[in-house]
Amino acid sequence: MVSRRSNSLSHSKKIASAVMVGMMAFGSGTAVFADTATVATTQTVTTGGLFSDVKSGYWAEKHIYKLASQGILLGNNGLFRPNDSVTQQEAVAMAIRFAGLEDRISKNAEALPDKMQANNYFKPYVALALQQNLLNKATENVASTSKESWGERKATREWITEVLIRALGKEGEATAKASKATSFEDNNKISNNKRGFVNAALELGLTTGLDGNKFDPQGNVTRAQLAAFFSRAEAFTDVKYNNSVEGIVTGLSSSKLDLYVNGSIQSYNLDNSTMYFTSTSENKINSTDLKLYTKVMVIGTPSRTAYVEVTDAKEQFESVEGTFQKLSPGNILWLETNNTFQQFNYDANTSFLDQNGAKIEPNALVVGSKLQIHQETASSDKKPVIIQVKSGVVNKSGTGTLQNIDAAAKALVIKTANGDVESYTWDDSLIVKYQNQLLSPSELKNGAVINYTVKNNKIATIEVTVGVERTIRGSLYEVGLNNSTITYKRDNGQLEVKFLAEKPELTINGIAAPVLSDLIADQTGGDQVEITLNPEDKVTKIQVLNRQMEQKKGATVVQYEPKTRLLTLLDANKRPYVVSLDEKTKLMYNSTNPTLGGVEGFLTAGRKVNITYLSNRALSLEVVFQYEGKVSYIDMNYKKLTIVGTDGQSITLPFSNPVVQVYGRNNASFADIKVGSEIAAVLNTTQDGIQSIQLKANAQFELLELNYNTSRLTVKKDGYTSQFYVDKASLTDDNGRMISVQDLRPGQLLNVTFYGSTPFAVQVVKQTVGEVTSIDSGSAAPSITVKNYGGSAETFKLDVNTKVINESGSLLSLGNVATGNRVAVSKDADGVYVVKVLNTTAQSFWKYDSYAKEIYVKRQNVSDSGHYPLSPAAYIHQGDTTLTVQSLKENDNIVLYLNNGTIVEIQKQ
Repeated sequence: MVSRRSNSLSHSKKIASAVMVGMMAFGSGTAVFADTATVATTQTVTTGGLFSDVKSGYWAEKHIYKLASQGILLGNNGLFRPNDSVTQQEAVAMAIRFAGLEDRISKNAEALPDKMQANNYFKPYVALALQQNLLNKATENVASTSKESWGERKATREWITEVLIRALGKEGEATAKASKATSFEDNNKISNNKRGFVNAALELGLTTGLDGNKFDPQGNVTRAQLAAFFSRAEAFTDVKYNNSVEGIVTGLSSSKLDLYVNGSIQSYNLDNSTMYFTSTSENKINSTDLKLYTKVMVIGTPSRTAYVEVTDAKEQFESVEGTFQKLSPGNILWLETNNTFQQFNYDANTSFLDQNGAKIEPNALVVGSKLQIHQETASSDKKPVIIQVKSGVVNKSGTGTLQNIDAAAKALVIKTANGDVESYTWDDSLIVKYQNQLLSPSELKNGAVINYTVKNNKIATIEVTVGVERTIRGSLYEVGLNNSTITYKRDNGQLEVKFLAEKPELTINGIAAPVLSDLIADQTGGDQVEITLNPEDKVTKIQVLNRQMEQKKGATVVQYEPKTRLLTLLDANKRPYVVSLDEKTKLMYNSTNPTLGGVEGFLTAGRKVNITYLSNRALSLEVVFQYEGKVSYIDMNYKKLTIVGTDGQSITLPFSNPVVQVYGRNNASFADIKVGSEIAAVLNTTQDGIQSIQLKANAQFELLELNYNTSRLTVKKDGYTSQFYVDKASLTDDNGRMISVQDLRPGQLLNVTFYGSTPFAVQVVKQTVGEVTSIDSGSAAPSITVKNYGGSAETFKLDVNTKVINESGSLLSLGNVATGNRVAVSKDADGVYVVKVLNTTAQSFWKYDSYAKEIYVKRQNVSDSGHYPLSPAAYIHQGDTTLTVQSLKENDNIVLYLNNGTIVEIQKQ
């Protein structure tokens, strides 16, 4: 192994040494090097878990988000593209950022050599690398048969090795070893002018090669591998990044972290996007795993924390408790402990806190209060860092938000402006005001923003500064880009813009589950709406009051004139009317990118359309191919069928001998269609009758394989394998959020809604996988408690319909489940709980294939598989210690837990 380099090394040499140490850590099997920037016309640093293509539990997740938070690697439009190969110019840019040299980049850098061209964004980085001798101009500036420029060529293992050996100042050693063969099996594949650098790296212990004693000199490096390389190398460098600090946790809540740094306390806001890790593990932890007085590294700004890493889980302070006696001149505090008096010398950097963690002045301490003093242990002075009131008299004022009011108990809870939570009671002397009006305490509402004062531990005054909710009426003018804002016009003609809260509630008569695109925004004829604003002035609810538009279902096209965009129609009563189309008309036809030009071919005489319009201006136009809804009436005498749509409107259609499609059946007939059936009635070419009927059905599958390019899924159900395409289906995760086919993974359970044999909607089924910690099978309402691999426990209430099965699908009883078993709990297509007991097998570890993501074990007999796929979120551990897959050694005794044949847990013995 390589130790830290001498302090006499230059700054760039120390960086390169650290980088190579990181490289060495992945020398066997993983071929990890480093991470870099995405090439784009605009570069965006993306932090806080916002790379949509880096899923929770991904092997390099920690390293990607750590470096993204520090600004070392860059993303583009919310994507990281972890499996993309890295170009030479990208690798150079990241090395410059990692080394802390980016501030030396010059916009007026010298022109690059003729044969070392790079994209404009990267030219200054390459120029600086040449100046710092990280690149050798003579060897790099040579002719190449490649069609790609120097910068756009893929970075290879041997190329990066040469760059780093030069950065270490070991070029002489490399030259001396240029004629010596390396010990690698693929020595003859190493370029002649690179062999000396590889030998030098070997002698320094900077690389040990790959499985099979190979170096793979021409192998490309992925972006995820780059990220892991640089992230791990940070442990060996003294570069300080502007937005990274390390300190001791002195205060902690769900939304705030207080950090003791260099003699003072700094506060950092936490939110749902903050990522949490430890320095000893690759796995993400929860915010609740953070502990007071431990050492952490924080990356971000006080207003927004992107990344928190526990660097030392040991408590860094020692504490003393006692009764406060007095303050003496010279910043001396006297405390009575065990019938003796102790003095503590504090200074301006010592933090004084009340019982709720809010800052107070030293003179606010009341004699007789119980105090806890936290002293630093780094020096013999043991300077007081935090002096906190544990119990005593509180007199203070502050600002916060009411979280809970119990008028009967005369008690309330306040979340302060600093994110702390405080609880107080009041008596009949409490004064409550709002806009200079006196209120009774019962009129206070949760969520109100207040100024308050506390006297002798009781709330004395409350002034409401921002009410909980308010409503505004107006006409909808515009829905902003990305559906983040709305603009509305008040009665006085004034335009106002408001941000939308997450998932605002919409109410539109006639639409069962409206979305923002169903709103009509217009300069003159927009929806009349009532808007509800929360205390942050964000829109939480929009109710359409009296929409003036007209709706026509099943109207018949008479003529469409493209030049004037005038469409003549006949309604169901054969009455003509004319509407005009424009760029704001919402178009729906058989296209994923509808345009006015594209819909023109469908607007032929006799075509049926659904249309909504306002003052003869078309708001939406849908070319009718089928009707979806619930069958409300079947007339077998006159061969007519009535369907009620989700908007409550009904339509009656004739039929003669329609084809009936039911998923999983080849002999379906019209007899399968009943009143109450949910169907899609597909129209014939003349749109005047039903050609086929597709019955709606739900089924659950295990996803085996998927083709991301064609959106084709290979699935298994009841032991049978089948395939279907989901390119036209809506896809959602187990929380109902929209996803793409790239978010699906083999091994997942999917609930699929079909119309006939065509998938209409696909939802990932939530699975809770983990260890059974308790079973209650004796009560009338049996239950099972499972601790998942994130450490959270969840209890599932079971009933007589619950299915308990093994890996092969055979039915078991709850009595077959024991504490300590690993299970996967989910719901089937009918919403019934399924408890699957996972297979377990004891094996002897052989190796890990990082490319195929498979674990190889030593076969005990000929019929053994020998290798198993590894889940990206697999829990690998020995006792309570979390391990990495790279830490497993040949012949380690391991127990594998398998879900659908994939390893979800490895327990090292």
